[in-house]
Amino acid sequence: MALQVGIVGLPNVGKSTLFNALTAAKAEAANYPFCTIDPNVGVVTIPDPRLEKITQFIKPQSVVPTTMEFVDIAGIVAGAHKGEGLGNQFLSHIRQTDAIVHVVRCFDDPNIIHVSGSVDPLRDMEVINTELMLADLESVEKKKQRIEKTAKSTADKKLKQEFEVVKKIHEALEKGLPARSVSLNEMELPFAKELHLLSFKPVLYACNVKEDDFIKGGNEWVEAVQKRAAEEGNSSILICSAMEAEIAQLPKEEQKEFLTSLGATEPGLNRLIIEAYKLLALNTYFTAGVKEVRAWTIRSGAKAPQAAGVIHTDFERGFIRAECYHCEDLFLLKSESAVKEAGKYRLEGKDYTVKDGDVLFFRFNV
Repeated sequence: MALQVGIVGLPNVGKSTLFNALTAAKAEAANYPFCTIDPNVGVVTIPDPRLEKITQFIKPQSVVPTTMEFVDIAGIVAGAHKGEGLGNQFLSHIRQTDAIVHVVRCFDDPNIIHVSGSVDPLRDMEVINTELMLADLESVEKKKQRIEKTAKSTADKKLKQEFEVVKKIHEALEKGLPARSVSLNEMELPFAKELHLLSFKPVLYACNVKEDDFIKGGNEWVEAVQKRAAEEGNSSILICSAMEAEIAQLPKEEQKEFLTSLGATEPGLNRLIIEAYKLLALNTYFTAGVKEVRAWTIRSGAKAPQAAGVIHTDFERGFIRAECYHCEDLFLLKSESAVKEAGKYRLEGKDYTVKDGDVLFFRFNV
């Protein structure tokens, strides 16, 4: 499944520097607004030590991690929903993403201009969130006007339900509340998702700080962002994009030495990627054999046929059963044969809910 996370923020908050570090791409990072004119898309691997550990017991010809796409767009400014700073063009680039990483500037530097003239993370967050909601309001108003007359006169229950969802979201946005604040049941959720609203997507705030503050664990600005994020029901993470960009350019061995000097075991980017993964309520399962050990991404709660469909639609269409065990059983017992002897190797049917860390082999017939 192709998963995308959009990176947003004001100009000069460290978005493109962070993107460069994440993807080793060459998004231009310059000290002036709108230097990133076209969206940059980079594919990153999801750090998962279980994948490498599996290969200690099953020796494959190749190892394939699961991935996620990050989309970096130019800085958004006040009035973006009306086209200020080419805002509409940029906002359209993240409508199809699954979640948003909102980079917030939590550092002061006289050499890096701030588009608003001063550092104020809560104000900056408000600017971005307001622009996303206003862009959504414009989109929802058009949808509401388009279907309202027909929805009121039709006997089509589906269209009536769609209109009710649109109306609920419209009312929330008019009150200055994000679309994700609207309480929707399982029948209503698909209609909301089809709208591709920016304020409906889950958000991870990335507090971008200087190296000293990163080592200290933050500053007053970071604390303010963390508090606001918690009030919204969103997550936050501490990051130093400039330091991460430096680490990303180092050879692997030098990276380890640098991280050790900071008292860290892994780059901060790994935590960012994992938090973004969690944000989407995703699980990982594995396929393991002599040809390949591979990680696959599925939605939490996915059934075995849906998990099979991630590999190929034929696997889901002709699903018969899944042969299954958990990777922790392999780590404990040291081999698949030992897993089988211990009775941990199971056959599961169509109603089986795949667990994070399952190792699966699918039987199918088409």
